[in-house]
Amino acid sequence: MDFQSDRDQMVRDLRRMGIRDERVLAAMAKVPRELFVRLEDQDVAYGDHALGIPEGQTISQPFVVARMTELLDVAPTHHVLEVGTGSGYQAAILAELARDVVTVERHAVLADAASALLAELGYENVKVVAGDASIGYPPGAPYDRILVTAASPGIAPELVRQCAPDGLIVAPVGDQEMQHLVVRHPDGREARHGAVKFVPLRGRAGFR
Repeated sequence: MDFQSDRDQMVRDLRRMGIRDERVLAAMAKVPRELFVRLEDQDVAYGDHALGIPEGQTISQPFVVARMTELLDVAPTHHVLEVGTGSGYQAAILAELARDVVTVERHAVLADAASALLAELGYENVKVVAGDASIGYPPGAPYDRILVTAASPGIAPELVRQCAPDGLIVAPVGDQEMQHLVVRHPDGREARHGAVKFVPLRGRAGFR
């Protein structure tokens, strides 16, 4: 299949849906999403829908990936934490934009697979950690930006403590059925940016 033409069409669709950040669009145009989905789903990798991956997890639809990344407002100097690696696609997008990325995944099999794929693709600025993603990764703190990629009951105090004083946190916050994208600003203000639906965040600071 001609995946590059699929990527180009995806970017055109993202523009039409309101994504404006050119750096985000360039990252989406570059990262080979088809490698981050199951083999049987490669032909639909660029459709605007979530897809299942192992361990009952999902890879988010392209618009949600782009929108969350746009809200995160990542600069080339930023040190970024991702909560929930999944297949590694969002980490690859962040790696195109940031100085470096730490991404934490509670399922060791997903962490191992993502680490291998990201290394194969040359993303030397990504560190994949297997562990309780809900409490972040304190050894790497402080982070300029923190992105949570699973439904959260709230933005955990553990993550707030790991965020730089002028940093941003973006997370899907709500119950296990529906969430809103929330941006936590340095002054503690939380702004909502539309409804989404993610698999629940599990762990000490997630859903029980």
